[in-house]
Amino acid sequence: MNRILVTGANGQIGSELVGFLRESYGTDNVIASDISETSKTRGIYEVLDVMNYDRFLEVAKKYEVDAIIHLAALLSYKAEQNPVLAFDLNIGGLLNSLEVAKEIKAQHFSPSSIGAFGPSSPMIDTPQVTVQRPTTMYGITKVTGELLMDYYFNKFGVDTRSVRFPGLISHKTLPGGGTTDYAVACYYDALKDKKSICYLKEDTKLDMMYMPDALNAIVDLMEADSKDLIHRNAYNISSMSVTPKEFEESIQKIIPDFEMIYEIDPLRQAIADSWPEKMDIHWAQEEFNFLYFYDLDAMTQDMIDQLKKGA
Repeated sequence: MNRILVTGANGQIGSELVGFLRESYGTDNVIASDISETSKTRGIYEVLDVMNYDRFLEVAKKYEVDAIIHLAALLSYKAEQNPVLAFDLNIGGLLNSLEVAKEIKAQHFSPSSIGAFGPSSPMIDTPQVTVQRPTTMYGITKVTGELLMDYYFNKFGVDTRSVRFPGLISHKTLPGGGTTDYAVACYYDALKDKKSICYLKEDTKLDMMYMPDALNAIVDLMEADSKDLIHRNAYNISSMSVTPKEFEESIQKIIPDFEMIYEIDPLRQAIADSWPEKMDIHWAQEEFNFLYFYDLDAMTQDMIDQLKKGA
């Protein structure tokens, strides 16, 4: 990658990824874009509705980008509330990004998700290649996206790459409509009120990852040698498999009187119950040397330290 266009740059991943990329590739070599008129980061920013192919192509050509990191999408919980919009945006936007990548011969990354699996997938040590029959619109769009990226690689030679992200946790970005948002909110709430509402059952185990590890994974995959990538769309990655109760206990090691209050949201619980508890990540480790550095307690300590600095 030399010049990179990031769509959905104001979102959970994008708002951190843009700055991360600019540190490595140079401020003027990373073009942030989103549908909003205002940017969350400094530097080059273009207003871009990814549903508008002509505008998408115009921006990509204007900056002569050789890589597209396509993040614009509706997340799991919001997608279930508006499934038609989720399908239109998540699939239509992705298709446009792939067409642009084909036209300008650019590398292409767009994340899949743990949500691409469903109740019939193995819940523990979920294989890289297995049954994928999701029961949510979000999951349906992610499986479709994986197949589309495979198609554009095999049919047109577009250098597509992807990972299946677990729940992502960040000290820089507030929750944005995902099923695992409780895992972000509990840290903010712990410092503010010493209590947090969790909408999942305390023993609901799901894969999670701290944002710094997620950002490194994107860059490591995009910089990997294409000939080494077999399962390019999309790799299982994760760094921890944890429950809300374990989040609570981890925070209590630093803030002893913190309390998680459980008010179960049936929709979010149903989504979480359809996802794996723990994915098998060995293919990502083998094919692009995927590494992670944060376990639960290390993440908790850093989250609280960083949030205190920003208070």
